[in-house]
Order: sequence, then structure tokens, then C-alpha cells
Amino acid sequence: MQDNLIQSTPSAYGYPLLIKQLLHTPLAVAPDQEIIYADKRRHTYREFAGRLQRLGNGLTRHGVEMGKTVAVMDWDSHRYLECFFAVPMLGAVLLTVNIRLSPDQILYTINHAGADVLLVNREFLPVLEQIRGQLTTVNTFILLADDDTSLPDGFKAEYESLLAASSDEFSFPDFDENTRATTFYTTGTTGLPKGVYFSHRQLVLHTLAVSGALGLAPNQGRFHRDDVYMPLTPMFHVHAWGLPYVATLAGVKQVYPGRYQPASILKLITQEKVTFSHCVPTILHMLLASPEGASIDLSGWKVVIGGSALTTALAGAALERGIDVFTGYGMSETCPILTLAQLEASDLEASLGDQATIRTKTGRPIPLVDLQTVDGDMLPAPRDGTSTGEVVVRTPWLTQGYLNNPEASEQLWESGWLHTQDVGHIDARGYLQVTDRIKDVIKTGGEWVSSLELEDLIGRHPAVSEAAVIAMPDEKWGERPYALVVLKPDFAGKVSAEEIKAHVRGFAETGHISKFGVPEHVRFVGQLARTSVGKLNKRVLREQQPGTTS
Repeated sequence: MQDNLIQSTPSAYGYPLLIKQLLHTPLAVAPDQEIIYADKRRHTYREFAGRLQRLGNGLTRHGVEMGKTVAVMDWDSHRYLECFFAVPMLGAVLLTVNIRLSPDQILYTINHAGADVLLVNREFLPVLEQIRGQLTTVNTFILLADDDTSLPDGFKAEYESLLAASSDEFSFPDFDENTRATTFYTTGTTGLPKGVYFSHRQLVLHTLAVSGALGLAPNQGRFHRDDVYMPLTPMFHVHAWGLPYVATLAGVKQVYPGRYQPASILKLITQEKVTFSHCVPTILHMLLASPEGASIDLSGWKVVIGGSALTTALAGAALERGIDVFTGYGMSETCPILTLAQLEASDLEASLGDQATIRTKTGRPIPLVDLQTVDGDMLPAPRDGTSTGEVVVRTPWLTQGYLNNPEASEQLWESGWLHTQDVGHIDARGYLQVTDRIKDVIKTGGEWVSSLELEDLIGRHPAVSEAAVIAMPDEKWGERPYALVVLKPDFAGKVSAEEIKAHVRGFAETGHISKFGVPEHVRFVGQLARTSVGKLNKRVLREQQPGTTS
């Protein structure tokens, strides 16, 4: 068989797809654009590049080299962005520690990943003190602080002092593009967190594909060089959905808010003229409901919603405020973005209500994503908008397994496709609609009822702030829906469970859902249990309700 591999000239540069290559464009086209940290710091991309050189020198001086792991515990900051680049550019692995996990889980993730160096924000020192004696691999501690402060015992350096004492001349090396760049841990609701990891090549390809998807949009949901970017997804969670890499490649103005507080976020949106963000529904709901947000003009703000389903009620409330809101879909194991629910130009002529129906779909695949819904035999389901199956996917940036967990890795990649454990259908226009997690589908009366669809319908009641639906065992029907409802403050004590049931029954009577979808029980609660990244924690919700299916 003839070998058709290209021949490389000995002097030709192979150009490995390394994270450092993302810096060429912004430094060429936007060196004076700003990167901002809350109300505490602002500097240019040119200064950002210099700080990366200093950080490379400083970390090298403290033993960071190829294959070492550097863990970070911080709020969203300029420091975190610098670690997104400098740590993997050294050939080391960046471990983004989920600071919202319990101390025991944080300890487990740092030890399991074999972290050598830990950069920790002063606010998390109490957590560190609880676990420090049990850390098995960390040998160097570096303090992250917003103000001049004394160095705790056992710490080698403070971040800004480390940079100040380091040269801004450093040559980040070339190496194999398949070198691991990052590790972080899933926030699953069962068992210990699982480590997922990504290579330089995967992160660069994800960055290019997401940039292409957002840039190809004719109008709605478009991200371009005149945008002002502020993440509202924690940087410890799936690289803040990979969008800081996209924003840096584009050379846009970037704003990092620190700890998420409604008043400070809204102030930054106004002050810095933020135009593009992403978050879970909880954050958007919090901002729209906050007293500070009532008088702020949010029109023109583009917001990608992921992590949990975007309800039509929340989408409608955002659209009424002029927010360009739409869904993005992915998971920790997918780097994460797989689909975006962007509208065609003709869709923008529809009413806001009709637009919300499209904007809340799970979305269409971005470039290089091969996504299907399949039955139990791995046969593709028809793309008719009704035939459901498990969502499976292939792209060049999917995690290749769970760190040191071959059994779970094989389950994830059964039959050569990554299994999302989500159930959904694809319509003729290519829009995926995830209808539920496999474990959260309610099996009642011989039918599968979507808990996500019921949550959306309940959320359309004017008194409802948010809702969660779980399964309750039933001798006759197998399972029945059990609804947990949070009312808006003005409606507390003024709405009955029967009114909520009647509201849902109306959708059953018009054929929108099965009659088995009407909840058997409705309980009003003050809040809903969530994971560390803001998703509904249905395992905890089931445990909190005696007699529900766990």
C-alpha cells in the first residue's frame, strides 16, 4: 500500500497545537486591549504576556517542570487566567480545584491528582488548614492575595511578589501537543469526584471550534472582537467552559469579577460595558431577581446558559430585559461545549415567545462535533424531533478517560462513543433537545416522562420562581412525579398545591404532555439543593423527600 504521508523538509517547523500558540493573534492585533480584575487591577495584553514570562520563571524557580501538577484555589481573577496559560505552557498540568466541594473532597482531588504545588487564595486558608496535614504530594505553597499581607507559615512566596522578583524574559518550550494540559474533577452526585483531563491539542481545537461557531452566527449569539467578555461560570469548572481561551485568542477586553456577588457583577456589567457572558440558570435568575438589577439596562448583553436546562420562563424574563440569552450544552467530560442554540436570521422575526422555544433547545452541534441519539443497540434514532435516545458524541476534544479509573473510563467510552447519559431527540433542523438524564426520567404508566419538561411547564406559572421534579415510587404506576416548588416572594402562602397541579393538568388536557406527567405531589420549599456548580442536585433532593426514588 502506497504511503501518502506528507514529507516534511528537515528545517520546517511542525507547529504543535500548544496553548501558547493562542497568544500570537491577540499580541499582534490587540496588545493594548485591557484585562480587568474586579475593581482591583487592569493591565494590557502586552503586560499580560510579560506577566506570563515572569510566572514561568517564578514557577520554574520553585521546581515546576514538565509533568509536574500545579493546583489553584482562587476566585475568578487575572491570576487564574495567567495560570490557564503559563502552567500548561511549561509542560506542567493545571489542576483547577473546585473550592465549593467539601474539605474532604478537596483533599481527595488534590491528592488523587498528585499536585506538587498549590496556589491558594487567602480566603481559603481555613480550608487548607483543615486538610494540610493530610496532603500527600504538595511540597510548595504559594499565596494568592489582593492586598499586601504577611506570608503564612510554610508558604514559599506570595504571587505578586513572585512575579516582581522574576524576569520577564522566558522561553516556553515546544513539546508534544498531546501532552496533558489540565485536570479537574467532576461534580457528580454519586461517589467520589472523577478526574477528567485534556491535552494542549484538545484545548486548542475546542477554542478554534467554539470561536468558529460563535463567529459564524449571522447576528444572534455572535462573539466578535468588539465584545467585552466576563465569565460567570467558575474558572475551576471546565476551564470556565473554555471561553477564557476563546476571549484571549480574540483579543477582546476581559473582565474577571472575583467572587460572585450580584451587586458587584451588575456594577461591572455597567461600568465596563460587558456584552458577553455565560452562566448556569441560577446565576441569571439571581441577577434578574436582585434589587440592584431592577434599574440596570441589560439590553445587548449576550448570555450563554448551560449546566442546567434553561426554562422558557427564565428565557422570557431575560428577553424582556433585552438580554440575548440562549443555551449551550456540554459536560465536564466534553471540554465542554458541544452545541449552541443560536437562531437563524429569519427566527429573529418571530415573537419573543417563539424565539424562547428555540433559545431553550439544547442546540445544534458546533464544528467538528459528531453527535447522535441512539437506542440500546447503538442505532441512530430518526431526526424527527420526537424519537428519543441516549446522546452519544465524538469530537477531537473529549476526555479520553477518567484519571486512574479504567473501569469508569471504559463505561464512558462503550462502543467507541462517549456516552453522556442524557436522553433527547434531534429535529429536522438539527436542534438537539435533551429531555432528561437517564437516571432522572420518570417511568410511569408505561411511559417515560421528562422531569426537565415538567420543571419547565411548572415554571411557567406566574407564581413560580423555580421547580424540581423527582420520582416517587407508586405500586400501580411504577413511579409518579413529585414536584418541589419555590414560589416568588410575593406569592408565598398564596398559592396551593392544587393550583400547581391544575396548571400542569392544563398542558395534559391539550395534549402537550401525557396525563401521567401531572405531579402526584407538590411541595413548596424555600430553596432547592444544588451541586457546587449550581446544578440541581437531584440525588440530595430525593434523599430529602421520604419515599422518593433514589
